[in-house]
Formats: sequence, structure tokens, C-alpha cells
Amino acid sequence: QVQLVESGGGLVQAGGSLRLSCAASGRTFGSYGVGWFRQAPGKEREFVAAISWSGSSPHYADSVEGRFTISSDNAKNTVYLQMNSLKPEDTAVYYCAARRKPFVSSRTVDFGPWGQGTQVTVSS
Repeated sequence: QVQLVESGGGLVQAGGSLRLSCAASGRTFGSYGVGWFRQAPGKEREFVAAISWSGSSPHYADSVEGRFTISSDNAKNTVYLQMNSLKPEDTAVYYCAARRKPFVSSRTVDFGPWGQGTQVTVSS
């Protein structure tokens, strides 16, 4: 099955930018795209953005719409999350996961396997 590895997290000041990468290896057949989720301490994992492997159907959580951009590079089997105008409330561990359903979804149950996560910390 597909394996996913996130990278690109770090510490940034409010208003700054980061780009996260999600590199897929193994068999991507059977997955339909990639989603980004995040989990802050004491909170449930929440949807951030998702896209199909073809680059179609990007969609976002309301909280990041207009600030974050998801994109895919099929040649590299990599999905990116460009995060601009970061806020302290964006601080979380960010995870990518393969979408295993052939339809647009933001539900965690429709995604898996998951990467190990990358920490994003936004200071005020």
C-alpha cells in the first residue's frame, strides 16, 4: 500500500509562510488523492485541505480558505500545502493521508494510511 512522509514543518512568526510536502511511495493505486489534516494539543484531528492525484477538486476548510493552497505533482508523487498568512491558531501537527474513496471528502474515516506528521508552530 502507499506510504506517506510529510516534511516542511517548523517555527514561523504570525503572518509568515511555510510549505509542507507529502511524498508518496509504494502503490498509489487504490487511493484517489491526498488530504491534509491537523491536530492541536487537546483537540480532535481536523480537515485542512484535499486534492485528487490528478490535481482536480481541491477543497479547503473554511478556516484556511484563501490562505492555504494545495497542489499535486504527479511526476514526483508529491502533494504540497502552501500556507500563507499563518496565525497562532494554525499551530498543530499536520498529517497527510491517502484518500481511499472515489469522491470528495473531508472526513477522517475516508482517509488512510497516514503519515507520521510534521509540527507547525506559529508564534505571535
